[in-house]
Amino acid sequence: MSVRRVVPNIRSEAAQESREFYGLLGFEEVMNHGWIMTLASPSSPAAQVSFMTGDRTAPVTPDLSVEVDDVDAAYAAVLAGGAEIVHPLQDEEWGVRRFFVRDPNGRVVNVLGHR
Repeated sequence: MSVRRVVPNIRSEAAQESREFYGLLGFEEVMNHGWIMTLASPSSPAAQVSFMTGDRTAPVTPDLSVEVDDVDAAYAAVLAGGAEIVHPLQDEEWGVRRFFVRDPNGRVVNVLGHR
């Protein structure tokens, strides 16, 4: 299993203001589902930041997203390691397979893979 990208998720009700501010730093909107918006650097597309009003299908808003090439292997690894699963492994309608796990600092990590 390998990591493809890591994206901080900022809980925010100020999507427009965030888009404008981070645009000053060179970020552009690459995804917007209404409840989550992701901005990325055109010159380095894996450099991203997301802003969420709240997660649409999970009980909590994750602090961080980690995209991996094999989300099922990642799920098996964290289960075997005894980590707390906060949101079960499932396929989402927007094209990702994901689960949430709590890290040792209490942060919720959204681990995902694109289908």
